[in-house]
Amino acid sequence: MDAWVVARPGPVASRPLERTTLPDPEPGPGELRVRVEACAVCRTDLHLAEGDLPPRRPRTVPGHEVVGRVDALGPGAAGPAIGDRVGVAWLRSTCGACRYCLRGAENLCPSSAYTGWDADGGYAEFVTAPAAYVYPLPEDAPAETLAPLLCAGIIGYRALVRSNLPPGGRLGIYGFGASAHLTAQIAIAEGATVHVMTRSAAARELALELGAASAAGSADPPPEPLDAAILFAPAGELVPVALAALDRGGTLAVAGIHLTDIPVLDYRRHLFEERTLRSVTANTREDGREFLRLAAAHRPRVATTPYPFAAAGRALADLAADRVEGAAVLLMTCS
Repeated sequence: MDAWVVARPGPVASRPLERTTLPDPEPGPGELRVRVEACAVCRTDLHLAEGDLPPRRPRTVPGHEVVGRVDALGPGAAGPAIGDRVGVAWLRSTCGACRYCLRGAENLCPSSAYTGWDADGGYAEFVTAPAAYVYPLPEDAPAETLAPLLCAGIIGYRALVRSNLPPGGRLGIYGFGASAHLTAQIAIAEGATVHVMTRSAAARELALELGAASAAGSADPPPEPLDAAILFAPAGELVPVALAALDRGGTLAVAGIHLTDIPVLDYRRHLFEERTLRSVTANTREDGREFLRLAAAHRPRVATTPYPFAAAGRALADLAADRVEGAAVLLMTCS
């Protein structure tokens, strides 16, 4: 099969991705194989390619926002049938037996494994995945707009939950890329007032088009105190900025898997009056199911920038340079 691998982790300008030919993967016990239609490009892929996220195996195929059709079943695979349209997401497997899994926090499982990190992902013609960890997808939506839902959407929803936004509350969003633009629409549809802070003028314009009450620069104060905030930008210097914008009792959730160093915090200004700083670590399958239910109900506009499969390196470079509106998506129908 045709595939891209992370050959030499390093700055995106050094072209860490390499296009190659790999054997078609065979599904193992409980697994299925998916013929890929589209794979969205996540900032986590960029962190992996550049080495911010240490590779767990050599020459990994990245990509964990995969839309495709089941074309082979491994022994004992139950659920999806051949020909079904499914989504393959970041969380690949968990042990199911540890105290985290048993209490419903499988995202914290020490034995968890991830698509495009522990196992080859969707920058390829085929990908395998455990049948119990894929999501059924509708037939009536383009693969290009479904793909970003599988990580950008799901992890954004997880961050929204972690932010403890009260009903009808005021939510601040810092950074406005693939995940943020979906999260904002779900929050607005559920009754929140959303204020967006981002350095990109185009992203600010998009935020207002999607219903944000205001859009300003990344370090600018919102027009009113925030009940909750989510930091999507991987910029640690924005943590004190966002904390200072919170009202009493507010919560800041940091959505990324990688964050630059956080500056020294001032206790009284940033944390006193029961302000809370929380991380977000992966997601549970229940998060994925609930987000996809909300997406089907509210039908958020999914802003995408499509790329042919051959342009995976350019898609990562554009993402690194903030040249992507919404989500970058690799399309297998274009070589």
